[in-house]
Amino acid sequence: MVNKNNKGLGRGIEAIFKDFESPDVELANVEELPLEEIRPNPYQPRKQFDEAALNDLAASIAQTGVFQPIIVRHSVTGYEIITGERRFRASKLAGKTTIPAIVRTFDDPAMMEIAVLENLQREDLTPLDEAQAYDTLIQKLNLTQAEVSKRLGKSRPYIANYLRLLTLPPEVKKLLDTKQLSMGQARTLLSLKDKKRLVPLAKKTVSDNLTVRQLEHLIAQMNAGTKPAKAKEPVKSPYLRASENQLGDKFGTKVSIAQSAKGKGKIEIDFTTAQDLNRILALLDVNLD
Repeated sequence: MVNKNNKGLGRGIEAIFKDFESPDVELANVEELPLEEIRPNPYQPRKQFDEAALNDLAASIAQTGVFQPIIVRHSVTGYEIITGERRFRASKLAGKTTIPAIVRTFDDPAMMEIAVLENLQREDLTPLDEAQAYDTLIQKLNLTQAEVSKRLGKSRPYIANYLRLLTLPPEVKKLLDTKQLSMGQARTLLSLKDKKRLVPLAKKTVSDNLTVRQLEHLIAQMNAGTKPAKAKEPVKSPYLRASENQLGDKFGTKVSIAQSAKGKGKIEIDFTTAQDLNRILALLDVNLD
C-alpha cells in the first residue's frame, strides 16, 4: 500500500492505488488476463530482481494465488505492466497462465513517472537503479534536477550524488550492483582525478576492504601526485612472536599481538565461520548460553 506520509512522491502513485483504497471498488474491475499477452513496463527503472525472493513469491503464488492484482494498460498488442512486475514474473515461475489485473488508462509520460515513483518507494532498489530512475525523469520528461528534487521531496545534492554514479566505468558499476562496493565508496571513487586509475583503485578497495576514510586519504595522495607511503610494521620482540605462535597452535588459527611503545596492546584471533568462532570461544571457556 502506498505510504501517504511520503508527500514528496507526488500524486501519480496515489492515482494507481485508488482502486485498492476505495471501499466501493467492485470485483468487476479485476480481470484475469493471459500472462502471454502481458509485457513488462518499458520504463521500468529496476534492472535486477532478486531470484531468491522471486522464487519465494512464486512458491506462495503457486500455493495461494495472487491476492493483489497488477495494474496494466492497453498496448498495441496486449498489455503493458504499470505496477506489479514482480508478481508477473513470479506467476510465470509458478506455472500460472493468467493473473488478476486492473486495466487503467495512462499516457507514456504518466506511465513513466508512475513506474519510477513506485519503484523509488521500495527499499531494495540498488543505487544504480535509483540513479537511473532519476535520469529517466530528467531525460524523458525534460525535467531539471531541481524539478526532480522538488517533485520527489529529496534535496538537490542527494539527486546529483546519485546521478554521478552513472558516470562510473562498467566494471565499477558491477562492483556497486553486487554490493562489493558501498554507495559511500563509489561516491568517493568519483573524486579521483586520473580516471584511468579508477577501476584498479575500485578493485583494490574491495580486495583490501578499505573504509571510506582510508579511501579518501588514498585518493588525496593520488590526486596530489604523491606516492602512498607503505606502512612500516613495527618490529616485534621475540617474546611477542613466540606468544603469537603458542596461541596460534592453541586456537588452530592465526593470532596477532600488537603492543604500543606505552605498553598497551591487543590480541587478534582470526576465525572464518560461526562454527570456528564457537570452537574458539569453547577453548576460552566462554559460554554465551
